[in-house]
Amino acid sequence: MPTCLPLVLRRCHTCTSESFRANGKFRVNAHHKLIDAWLLALCTGCGDTAKLTVLERVNVRSVRSELLDRLHGNDPALAAELLQDPVVQRRNRIALDWDGAWRLDTGEPGEPDEPDDRDSEVVDVSVRFAARIPVRPVRLIAEGCRLSRAEVERLIAEGRLVSAVRLNAKLSGDFTFTLKR
Repeated sequence: MPTCLPLVLRRCHTCTSESFRANGKFRVNAHHKLIDAWLLALCTGCGDTAKLTVLERVNVRSVRSELLDRLHGNDPALAAELLQDPVVQRRNRIALDWDGAWRLDTGEPGEPDEPDDRDSEVVDVSVRFAARIPVRPVRLIAEGCRLSRAEVERLIAEGRLVSAVRLNAKLSGDFTFTLKR
């Protein structure tokens, strides 16, 4: 699950930095019946502001009122949604860097209604993403099972760790895997 907004990967026009930090602030500008909206992001090197286009010359009447309220209210949840929107990413020619912006919630045994599967011979695990965060399943499995990545790779090679998805490629959607001890 995400812990903060990811870094926005884009070249700064002022300095040599390649990343910006979005803080959830928006700028909205109206031109008679047309409206523009941008998500503001600050350069991590020099602090210069970049505007990521959300709406461009759109008729005000065609924009939902709740969206306008969220833009005017600088809703951080809206900023997170828009950063993950492929249309916004393509329009602004940006990519996202999720390093350090997510955490793994394993639902540790010992919590209410959680069975302890650590001694089971076969463990079926379902991984659900709270947001579309691209990450390698090998990394998630290593952190969640408290194993090294090399150990996870060895289990895959031995056929003791199996899944319907490719575990070495980045995924951003839910998946399941089975671990045979």
